[in-house]
Amino acid sequence: MLSLKHSFRMAVASIGSSKLRSALTTLGIVIGVAAVIANVSLGASFSQYFTEEIGSVGNNFIIIQGKTANLFHDSEMDIVKNTPGIIGVSPLSQEVAQVRYISTIRQIEVQGVSQDYEEVANIRMESGTFINDKDQYMAVIGHDVAYDKFNRKISDKNTIELTFTRADGEKVTRQFKVKGIMASPESTFVQSGIEPDERIFIPIATMNEIMGEDYYWGFFAAAENLESINDVTDELDKRLARNLGVPFRDLDNEDAKPYLLLNQAEILEEVDQLSAALGSLLTSVALISLIVGSIGIMNIMLVTVTERTGEIGIMKSLGYKNYEVLSLFMVESMVVGLLGGVLGIILGVAGAYVVDTLMNLPYVFPMYMILAGMLVSLVVGLLAGIYPANKAARMNPVDALRHE
Repeated sequence: MLSLKHSFRMAVASIGSSKLRSALTTLGIVIGVAAVIANVSLGASFSQYFTEEIGSVGNNFIIIQGKTANLFHDSEMDIVKNTPGIIGVSPLSQEVAQVRYISTIRQIEVQGVSQDYEEVANIRMESGTFINDKDQYMAVIGHDVAYDKFNRKISDKNTIELTFTRADGEKVTRQFKVKGIMASPESTFVQSGIEPDERIFIPIATMNEIMGEDYYWGFFAAAENLESINDVTDELDKRLARNLGVPFRDLDNEDAKPYLLLNQAEILEEVDQLSAALGSLLTSVALISLIVGSIGIMNIMLVTVTERTGEIGIMKSLGYKNYEVLSLFMVESMVVGLLGGVLGIILGVAGAYVVDTLMNLPYVFPMYMILAGMLVSLVVGLLAGIYPANKAARMNPVDALRHE
């Protein structure tokens, strides 16, 4: 009886006797498995990258933005602050100001915030300290503002001149002392339409005084944890809607509400869906290579059966059963698939690492993909070998010997 070990040795010997043909046969499997593994790894890397990027914008953040001016006041601020599950909140206002430092003038986005913004938005300071609610004409500047926007570097304790334009066209100029410089954030996530490095923060009370306003553009809040953030957002939505006169029936109608609510979990969910869709598309394309590879194995195995017709006749005349001949060629087909799978896994892992490194992405490789790659390559080899092996097993020994 032909043992599995003996079948394996014969398969390896057959593959070794035609190295170039075997290499070309496995090429399709190598490319297919490598492409699938690399795409899955890249998808996981992108997902983790965006999760980290979004997380660095704030701790379980909730953004509340008014669709119109003069919508949010101190009463809405109290509602947000007193909503169960909210652990911090900063009101927001923003204006584009003309900023002068020595003899250089630039147009820069200025945001009015409270001292809580440092914690809820994950602000890291390179030097100095963040503004507090007792400050008046103090400013904290972004890393690019300090180092790149002007002809000379701005240091903390330097003075900059900010000129704002009010709604009636009147220009108001004030001198601000730089209290601190933000560290360049790890995140490149765009918040409020601008890069984090390119902002100037001033106390929101000072901004409202300069602009002659008593309302806020919106709020930046933080929930206790990510697991409860959707429930907290829903409760906050109900309270704001009730306070602003939005009917309960319109709570699910975003167009009927004068404000927008967005939280970290919703952004992460959208990113995950996008990553999954992109990964599925890339993996589907890569699977085409596996199909091509399986066809290649089938063709080569058919050629092998034809070339070894005489050998098959001798085996059958010596008493080999149909299932033994079948198993011999099936094992050979599976060895070819497995060999391609191993090489594909190595190539896929290396390729994903190189691409992640070049794109500055975190390298994420799901370990289950090694087992999956091996299993897929074995299955491809098995399926591709069924027809050729069955053809060999059904040969009449007399006809096979006559062919020789």
